[in-house]
Amino acid sequence: MLLQTITALSFTVASAFSSPLLLPVYAPSVPDISTDTLELTIQDYQKQSETKSKKLNTKEHTAQTEVEKKEKIWKCKGCNQQESYALEYLQKKGIKDKNALATILGNIKQESNFIPNICEGGARTDYESCGAGYGLIQWTSSERYYGLGRVARSIGTSPSSIEGQLQFMMSEPQWKQIEYQMKTPGRSIDGYMNLAYRWIGWGIHGARTDFAYRYSNKMYLDS
Repeated sequence: MLLQTITALSFTVASAFSSPLLLPVYAPSVPDISTDTLELTIQDYQKQSETKSKKLNTKEHTAQTEVEKKEKIWKCKGCNQQESYALEYLQKKGIKDKNALATILGNIKQESNFIPNICEGGARTDYESCGAGYGLIQWTSSERYYGLGRVARSIGTSPSSIEGQLQFMMSEPQWKQIEYQMKTPGRSIDGYMNLAYRWIGWGIHGARTDFAYRYSNKMYLDS
């Protein structure tokens, strides 16, 4: 009897060591995320991304604005209001070279002394009363004279104003054929003056080159 008991006990122990130990395995619980919660999470992420993008764009825009603010422009010491207005307007239209600017100012000085309502011969009058040879560069041919009136009125300005005349001046085909060269820096005043002849087509050269050099000597860069 004792021998049987010992034999049974040995078999039980041997079986226990020969069988793999089976222990319960517990997987971590997964939180229950509803569809609404998931959509809100995605929306929050998108809003954060958009906010970061806007901040980045704002920084880039601010940096670009600072560069633009630091850009220096040509000013003219001793120039009157009309001359200074023309100088600023020309730069806004993309003409940056000092000699190019001085050449244009010199030609306007020769043609009209910067008096926009001057008629050929020197009379000060309104546009309708002149008939030919009018304004900043003395538009004389019927095509150019009536073109001034037509364009000025189409943009809501007076053909007798410096604003209207400068806008018309830079819209003319005669100007357009030299515009690219006038916007290209590096020429001398004489070089730009040769281009200006194709634009204005003057009969008498006069003192326009001397005027251009005088403007050049009075111009300085200002931030």
